[in-house]
Amino acid sequence: MKLRHLAAGLLVGALALTACGKEGSPGSTGSGVTESAAAGVKVDGSTTFAAMTQRGRVVIGVKEDQPGLGFKDATTGQYSGFDVEIARLVAAQLGFGADKIDYKAVPSASREDAISRGEVDYYVGTYTINDKRKQRVSFAGPYFIAGQSLLVRSDETAITGKDTLKGKKVCSATGSTPIQRVKDQQLTEPANIVEFQNYSQCVDQLLSKQIDAVTTDDAILKGYAAQQPDKLKVVGQTFSTEPYGVGLNHDDAALRNKINDVLQAAETDGTWKKIYDGTLGKSGSPADPPPLQRY
Repeated sequence: MKLRHLAAGLLVGALALTACGKEGSPGSTGSGVTESAAAGVKVDGSTTFAAMTQRGRVVIGVKEDQPGLGFKDATTGQYSGFDVEIARLVAAQLGFGADKIDYKAVPSASREDAISRGEVDYYVGTYTINDKRKQRVSFAGPYFIAGQSLLVRSDETAITGKDTLKGKKVCSATGSTPIQRVKDQQLTEPANIVEFQNYSQCVDQLLSKQIDAVTTDDAILKGYAAQQPDKLKVVGQTFSTEPYGVGLNHDDAALRNKINDVLQAAETDGTWKKIYDGTLGKSGSPADPPPLQRY
């Protein structure tokens, strides 16, 4: 399934970049879906689940600078967005309530390391499923399909899509699928490719006119555009298909199967739709859950 025109809801707040955080129940910007922690959960054969149970808490890798997806409010310290609520849903069905969750912000380039080292139990943060990453981690899902696009300043007229990037400075996150696609397809010259750990840094560079465009998934970019519609806009058609998955330990098939079951149940009973409509769907852009790719 391909989802082309995604939009992130308007979430206003300053960006904070800290390593870890704790979060209670969703605030007023949440989807309104409240999940009670399941009781008596067992995931036989999962070393990750055994560690979570012994610890009494779940550590979830997330993004915290992506409005509408994974965002940390600098004032309240609360996390919100579609990815965050999917992460909470999974935690609840594994037996961990909102008060038993520790969030750890992990940049794109460090996701495989954080998962393989056991620094996070699982990761939910615009994490595209692809064969290269499957060599180091495994994925449940996909739970969402996005597509690569471009964010420019609102007065930009020369950039209208990926074929108009030659000679333009383009920024994305180090280690991300989008920046690799820019390189592989030679959309602009190597000297014009700019990389940072976080997309918010690219957006800052765009606003200060140090670069000409930010590229990543359209869902992320429309979140930034929604924050400052008088200064930023998303242009062109999407030029990729990005299936978002829950990243977890490469060899933990038991936990992967369990999380797939959780996602399937949420899609079937309407929970997925409620979460989407309360976060990314606030812009009025509809979406349906993609079919799972169990392996």
